[in-house]
Amino acid sequence: MNDRNQQLMEWLQDIGLHSKSIAPASADASFRQYFRVQAESGSFIVMDAPPDKEDTAPFIRIAQRFRQIGLNVPEVLEQDPVQGFLLLSDLGQQTYLGLLNASSVENLYGDAMGALMVLQTGSYSDPDFLPQYDRPLLLTEMALFRDWLLQKHLGLNLDDQQIHDLESSFEFLVNNALEQPPVWVHRDYHSRNLMKTDEYNPGILDFQDAVLGPVTYDLVSLLKDCYIDWPREQVENWVKGYQQLSLKSGLPVPKDEKEYLRWFDLMGVQRHLKAAGIFARLYHRDGKAGYLADIPRTVGYISQLRDLYPELTPLIEIIDSIDWTAVTRVSRAS
Repeated sequence: MNDRNQQLMEWLQDIGLHSKSIAPASADASFRQYFRVQAESGSFIVMDAPPDKEDTAPFIRIAQRFRQIGLNVPEVLEQDPVQGFLLLSDLGQQTYLGLLNASSVENLYGDAMGALMVLQTGSYSDPDFLPQYDRPLLLTEMALFRDWLLQKHLGLNLDDQQIHDLESSFEFLVNNALEQPPVWVHRDYHSRNLMKTDEYNPGILDFQDAVLGPVTYDLVSLLKDCYIDWPREQVENWVKGYQQLSLKSGLPVPKDEKEYLRWFDLMGVQRHLKAAGIFARLYHRDGKAGYLADIPRTVGYISQLRDLYPELTPLIEIIDSIDWTAVTRVSRAS
C-alpha cells in the first residue's frame, strides 16, 4: 500500500466509515481516482484528487447547484479539500456505454436529452455561475490536436501551408462556437459519464469542468460520442427533435433546421479535434494507452462532413492524408 492509499484509508476511519472492501470504481482521464467502498451502511464512492494536481472545490460547488435544479449527480457526503478526498453517493455501475444498443438507445438518449434540457434551461437561473467557454480556451483545446496527435504522436512535420490551414480552420470553428447562445455546458456529456439509474435516469458524472458555452456542445458530445457511433440519418433526427424541444422550452435556438444542424456539426469538429488531441496526450504524458483506439472514430466524424461544409476542406484534407491505423501501431512500437 502506497502512502496515498494509506492516507485515504486513515481518512475513511476518521470520518467513521469502516469499509468492508474498497476497489477501483472507474478510470478517469485526469489525475483523479475513484474507489467504490462497501460498508455496513451501504455503497459509497471516494474521489481521490491529489491537491497538487486537482482542485475539489469546483466539483463540490457545481454538484450542489446541479442537484438543486434537479439533476441526478452524486451527493457530496464528506469532504476534505486539504487532503483532496470526497465521499460521494454511489450512482451504480451501469454506464450508458455498456448498455447502448439499437434496442435501448431511444429510451436512454431520451432520458439523457431530457436531463440536458434541465441543465441548459437551468443556466438562466444564474448565468454568471460558471466560467465562460471563451476564445482562448476553445483555441487551446484544438491546439492539442496539432501538438499532441499530429506532431508528438504521429511525428508529422507540418509545412507552412498546413499550419496556416489548421489555424484558419480553428478560427472558423471558434467563430461558430461563439455565435451560439451560451448555456451551462457539462463539457463531457457522453456515454462513459452517464449512468443508468432506476430513478431520475441518468446519473451524471465528471461535471467539474462545466462552463458557460455553446448551446450545441453537450448535444454533440452525446450524439457524436467518441466511444460509440450511430448512423448519420439517426443522429440528424435526434438533433431535429432536440431543436424542437429547445424551442418549446424557450432556449434561443434558431428555428431553421439547417442552421441549427450546422451549429451542431461544426461544434462537433471543435470537440473532436480536442478529444483526439487529449487521447494522444493521455498516452504520452500519463501512460494511458486505452484511448488511442478511439481516435480513428473521433477524427472520422470530421471526415464525414467533407461534402457538407466546404469551409472544412483544408482541415479534412490533412486528416484524410493520414493512415489512422498508425495511431495504434505507433503505440505498440513506442
